[in-house]
Formats: sequence, C-alpha cells, structure tokens
Amino acid sequence: MGNPIELIAGLGNPGAEHAVTRHNAGFWFADILAQTYNGVFRLENRFHGEVAEINIGDHRIRILKPMTYMNDSGRSLAAMTAYFKTPLDHMLIVYDELDLIPGRAQLKFNGGHGGHNGLRSILSCVGRAFWRLRLGIGHPGHNRKGQVSSYVLKKPGKEDQNAIIDALVAAIDSLPIFLNESSERAKTKLHSRAISAQSYKTVDSDKSE
Repeated sequence: MGNPIELIAGLGNPGAEHAVTRHNAGFWFADILAQTYNGVFRLENRFHGEVAEINIGDHRIRILKPMTYMNDSGRSLAAMTAYFKTPLDHMLIVYDELDLIPGRAQLKFNGGHGGHNGLRSILSCVGRAFWRLRLGIGHPGHNRKGQVSSYVLKKPGKEDQNAIIDALVAAIDSLPIFLNESSERAKTKLHSRAISAQSYKTVDSDKSE
C-alpha cells in the first residue's frame, strides 16, 4: 500500500546568497521536483512561502519552499497545513543532513529534530509524525562542531555538489514507488543505490568550485 502524500516541503533559506549553500539542499530538491513534473512556483503570502502544484500519476501534490528562513520554517508549514487540513502523515519534509555523506539520501518516518533548526521549528509548530527525506551533505568533523554553522552555509565543492544532486534525483525517481507501492520498497531502492567511492570530507579538504 502506498503513501498518500499531499504536501512536500523542501527546507532552505531565501535569497541569492543562500541559493548554492549546503543548507539549501531541500530547496534544490523542491526545484528539481517541480521542474520534473512541470510545476511552477508562485509566492503565496498567506503561507509565507513559494508553492507549486504537480501531478505524479494520480497524486496531486503541493510543493512548498518556506520563505521564512530556516529557523522559522514551522510558521510556513503551520499556515499551509491548517489551511488545507493536511494530516501530518501526508507530509514529506526534505532537508540537509550532516550525518549522511554527500550522495546518500534516506527516508524515515517520525523522530526528533537531530539538531536541525528547520525541523526544530516544524516540530514545535505542527508536531513530529511526518515523513522525512534526509539529504546527506557531510560533516565538517565531529571535533569541529563549532564550525557546523559556517559549513552548512557554504557552497559545497563540485564533487560533493554533484553527489548531492545525484542523490536527490534518485529520491525523486523513487517517489512513484513511495506513493503507489510502499515505503519499504522505496527505502530499499533509495538506500541500496550505489554511489561513487569517496572519502568522508572534513572542512580542511572542502574547497568550493
């Protein structure tokens, strides 16, 4: 049995200065998903974000990019879910994940915020029982926790950027399985995909291109 997703929200920060940063991987996903299914984003002030509508087979889905900045993402999600009366388990949130290497993407249901400020805001505004798609961006090193903020707000190097995009395209390819068949089959397809061999990068070897 598939999953009746009505809303997919990609998290990020608005503004050209943030467009290519790691923290905007959720926006990258939303943009490519909309392009794939001929959706067009329009600013919706009542939802504090940009919204597009797409069809994936028989599924009509709204895509949201909150324009509230990452730390206030929950305000946008709360406004939209209240207006459309969207059940939490009909929602998929897409965001950058420090604890996965670039090239990895994972589906999961429910859970905490894991230190991600966008998720922290959403949990405080709407609850936690929703689907998540975690897009790996790598970590600057667990002995460099003080550098996490600057790391996520920088552009990744070319190799990592390509790996992140490959992973989100693979996730988009798995969406019809997730919607029409089962989450387990979608997870198997997505989590077992081969990625090119690469070392776990730290901030020392991270050079934007």
